[in-house]
Amino acid sequence: MPLSKNIRQRKNELRTVYKRLRANCPKDVKRELDRKLTEKFLSLDEYKKCRTLFAFVSTPIEVDTSEIIETALKDGKRLAVPKCIDKTGLMDFYYINSTDCLKKGAFSIMEPDEEICEKVTDFSDGLCLVPGLCFDYQGYRLGFGKGYYDRFLEKFGGISVGICYSRCIEKELPKGIFDKNADILVTDKFINYISQCIR
Repeated sequence: MPLSKNIRQRKNELRTVYKRLRANCPKDVKRELDRKLTEKFLSLDEYKKCRTLFAFVSTPIEVDTSEIIETALKDGKRLAVPKCIDKTGLMDFYYINSTDCLKKGAFSIMEPDEEICEKVTDFSDGLCLVPGLCFDYQGYRLGFGKGYYDRFLEKFGGISVGICYSRCIEKELPKGIFDKNADILVTDKFINYISQCIR
């Protein structure tokens, strides 16, 4: 069996495990984990110093980013969120100045309304929040299998921050040549700096 098939199969197995784990997490437990994660992310010097935050609007089984988004807007950050381009594996980012700028888009995810939001064209700097079903200690992630963030991080010139529950961390994930790791990993229990060049 080719190595690529082994990797794909193992990733799919892990997706099933972590989707179930997240879906079965009691709401009060998740709320507390989200609070701790938000607190840790907002404590980062990299967050405090950044002018632009590339965030994502969370779905129910992801780390809740609503407080991060609200705080970034209050802190005067330029806030950009993604809009998936159907069936391409690509996404554009748009600046928003309020959650009122969002509407339901691909995969029923809240996305920026491109009719009223400014499209981002400069990806040379900033801080990017990276979602994932699970991460490993090297900052590699397991997403939902569409490859949107791997493609985006290929061209992103700023600092990337993986955000994930500590119970969803693997020692090492299977990875292919197109997988990109985050520079920093933030969980409810620890912060791991992976890229030494940012310290």
